[in-house]
Amino acid sequence: MKHMRVRLGFPRRTRHPMHNFLVDHPGMHRQELWSWSFVGDLPTVLFRAVGDIDAYRERIAEVDAVERVDLTPVTDGSFYSFVHAEPSESEWEWMLAFSRASIVVMPPILYTDDGEAVFDVLGDPEDLRGMLAAFPERIDTTVERVGEYDHFRTPAAALTARQREVVETATELGYYEVPRDATLTDVAAELGVAESTVSDHLRKAEAELMPSVV
Repeated sequence: MKHMRVRLGFPRRTRHPMHNFLVDHPGMHRQELWSWSFVGDLPTVLFRAVGDIDAYRERIAEVDAVERVDLTPVTDGSFYSFVHAEPSESEWEWMLAFSRASIVVMPPILYTDDGEAVFDVLGDPEDLRGMLAAFPERIDTTVERVGEYDHFRTPAAALTARQREVVETATELGYYEVPRDATLTDVAAELGVAESTVSDHLRKAEAELMPSVV
């Protein structure tokens, strides 16, 4: 039995409308798929989201495939979304890749604000290879880790590759030291990008990481 961490990059046209909402809305920072059931007429899924619950409520009400949704606020600024909905054809295509005897997806599946999904999966090596081969070609599939199962999942798994690069550079330069040894300008110069770009990536990364430590 092996453990694999996979990152999927979805073209915009194939994403669920609520994933595009996460990408587009500045008040949304994170969505996690914690549980799902295919018993009954419609699949049922449970999400945890971090962001603007009112904007989320307004947007999901416009999604035709959603038959019912119940939102429950949580005191840390996040909320749960309990949804009955019919998956789209493109969603079924990539979810069917998991339908192999030994495959177990370890929740949560993390949806990022750049259109990706990150998840951990367990299975026999042959089934894991079959799962990867079954993902549609239009999905950008990256295997981030392979090895024995480790149940301690790092919060940094939710960051995009670019966010991780900016955070790592900022840390190496001393941006997070007290007092600071580097400024946003220093980090931007090291990466060869605008200061506003560094600031944006750091804010998004911090929004992903902080809920797991407070």
